[in-house]
Amino acid sequence: METTLNVQTRAESGKGAARRIRRAGRVPGVLYGGEAAPVLVSAEAMEAWRLFNAISVENTILHLVVDGGEPERALIREIQTHPFLPKLLHVDFLRIQRGKPIEVQVPISLQGVPDGVRTEGGVLDLVVHDLAVKCVPSKIPEVIALDVTAMKIGDVLRAGDLEMPEGVENLVDPARTICSVAPPRVMAEDEDEAEEGEFDVGLGAAPDVGESDEDAG
Repeated sequence: METTLNVQTRAESGKGAARRIRRAGRVPGVLYGGEAAPVLVSAEAMEAWRLFNAISVENTILHLVVDGGEPERALIREIQTHPFLPKLLHVDFLRIQRGKPIEVQVPISLQGVPDGVRTEGGVLDLVVHDLAVKCVPSKIPEVIALDVTAMKIGDVLRAGDLEMPEGVENLVDPARTICSVAPPRVMAEDEDEAEEGEFDVGLGAAPDVGESDEDAG
């Protein structure tokens, strides 16, 4: 999905200038990358907030309209937000060039219900939610789909098991766990208690052996 955001260039930099921009209802940012020099910009805060909440900020190509000119294609590289208020503090935009590979984060989408969950009451545990990939901008996938229907209890799917779209390189360690199917919570707790009980019996039996040896001596 490609979306347009209007931004304006700004001359001032620094903390004082950033505070003035925010008081005016805008959010400061910077546009960098490519062969052009970095440009200080600002966007209308509410417009940017609504947009960022409506898209996948990690991999959506934006059309940045700078001072009403021709749109520039860019990705959101970093968003700084207020620690407890719904407020943007700063945004970094990265220019992208057609045909030049870039690294992005793409969400993982699990497809189906694992057999171990459906028939055995297991629990599906998604460990990695986003995948780092490298590709040209036109090849950026919205999601990486992962079919989990055949997974049984104890099964693990790793990054190397993922089928990547054509032209998309997986940058994650192939051995890294993406998701797994664990035993039912109650069953797992029962097994833990049983193991603890066996351990306690062993500890209780040790003094009897020692006392018997002392009596024999």
